[in-house]
Amino acid sequence: MPVYRDEGVVLRTTPLAEADRIITVLTRRTGRVRAVAKGVRRTSSRFGSRLEPGTYVDLLLHEGRALDTVTQADIIAPYGTTIAIDYARHTAAAVMLETAERLTSEERQPALRLFLLLVGGLRTLAAGERPPPLVLDAFVLRALAVSGYGMALDDCARCGEPGEHLSLSVAGGGMVCARCRPHGAASVSAGAVALLTDLLRGEWDGALRSDLRARREAGGIVAAYLQWHLERGLRALPHLERA
Repeated sequence: MPVYRDEGVVLRTTPLAEADRIITVLTRRTGRVRAVAKGVRRTSSRFGSRLEPGTYVDLLLHEGRALDTVTQADIIAPYGTTIAIDYARHTAAAVMLETAERLTSEERQPALRLFLLLVGGLRTLAAGERPPPLVLDAFVLRALAVSGYGMALDDCARCGEPGEHLSLSVAGGGMVCARCRPHGAASVSAGAVALLTDLLRGEWDGALRSDLRARREAGGIVAAYLQWHLERGLRALPHLERA
């Protein structure tokens, strides 16, 4: 069977038989891959601890018909281990990993931009220098954008009229003007819109100056927008800690 090497982030692990695991990995070149890691649940396993969720690894795999097989795993960066010591960072990372998996609906479809966003987001969480909820919201907004679900923030999502719009239509794709506002659209504060814009653009100076109210409002908007486009809720989201 063909052998290939790729680097990736472990998104999820699932027990298999008595000692094995199925690992789901978002890789740099191949996209989302599922592979069997044999014997990793044994205490004597050579690389069991290297295949935990959130770990950035270099992998050697045998390609299989249904599942590939991991034959070698080397840690590039143990983001998951570092993040796990803090509950707020841990829950934010869990949402990020699940989001990345759900946005890659097909296996073996390269998603380089999403992969790079995930690595960058985990690196930022591990550094612990920025509030985890803001790191998460920035990742989700950008991940949705590169996946074709970008939220309109500057122009009306329906007619394209520029300006500061303060009505949100999740189903409509983002902020809408007064003329296009549909029934059921939500009113949004200017502070929350500014924060969402800063997070999407990576303007951290502005994002860090935001107040708690704007952060909570923006976080709720991001969660609602994400779940709308994924068409069902995230398992990790109810556990998320927001200050």
